[in-house]
Amino acid sequence: MAINSVTTSAIQGIQRGLQNIRRNASDIASAQNLRGTTPTKDLTRSLVEMHENKLYTIANTKTLKTADQVIGTLLDTKA
Repeated sequence: MAINSVTTSAIQGIQRGLQNIRRNASDIASAQNLRGTTPTKDLTRSLVEMHENKLYTIANTKTLKTADQVIGTLLDTKA
């Protein structure tokens, strides 16, 4: 797999994760049941999905950092 495709995939993953986090945050903020004392399934689901999307975004960020380090190592070796 080429480094370019890895970085492209990682960047797309980060964008997708952030977009989903924004959607989850909007769902949580607009939930009418926040006034109650017991969270509903929809609110709980949004919170769990937000955490999943956070982990997804972190994983893609680490992939991008690793690809950057590989490029740096290759350039150092070439020089």
